[in-house]
Amino acid sequence: MLAVSALVEGRGRSEVAALFRVSVRAVDKWWARWQAGGRDALLSRPRGRRAGDHQVLSEAEQAAVRQAVLDHTPSDLGLSGQLWTRRLVGELIFKLYRVRFTEPGVGKYLKRWGLTFQRPDKRAVEQDPGAVRIWREETWPAIRARAKAENGVVLFADQVGIRSDQVTGRTGGARGTTPVVHRTGNRFSVNAMSAISTKGRMHFMVFTESFDAKVMCRFLTRLVGHFDR
Repeated sequence: MLAVSALVEGRGRSEVAALFRVSVRAVDKWWARWQAGGRDALLSRPRGRRAGDHQVLSEAEQAAVRQAVLDHTPSDLGLSGQLWTRRLVGELIFKLYRVRFTEPGVGKYLKRWGLTFQRPDKRAVEQDPGAVRIWREETWPAIRARAKAENGVVLFADQVGIRSDQVTGRTGGARGTTPVVHRTGNRFSVNAMSAISTKGRMHFMVFTESFDAKVMCRFLTRLVGHFDR
């Protein structure tokens, strides 16, 4: 506006350019804008495309893909695996709409949809929230108090089977919400019995036979040998 005011007052283009330390070309451009649209034509505007311009997928198509990622695993929709990646999201888009995206392109859509890659929570469908609350608020405090009184060590023990279809890694989910992966299948496996103390000390035993009372007693016998109380 100051440069245009100087031109209106009759100053030369070169003089104005030198005064404001810009090129003569810039002064000519500002003057042309002023003559074409006045002050409004000189206002700065954001560069580049507006958000949403020239998107290949429509808003409805984007919403459908986003919801599919949140509600299903890739294998549910005829793809491979149980965790979403940018490549698999791209394959889903191609399967639905026959449009091919690069992984960086898929990443831009995921960011726009508010989806981030997170480690999923593997949740048992049999879990009883009420029983969990009682254990946390009543049972565990009583166990902890008794251990303190008797100078005892508390260990949490469990048996686990490590299967060939074990789910590890990260998958897509809404920001601030941990995605849940429901798994199934029973391939070859190795079994393990482990116990971890409240201070983080861990003991474990690997075995290939089925878990039964005999295996449990063998594990407890070995476990007791590590403690003097």
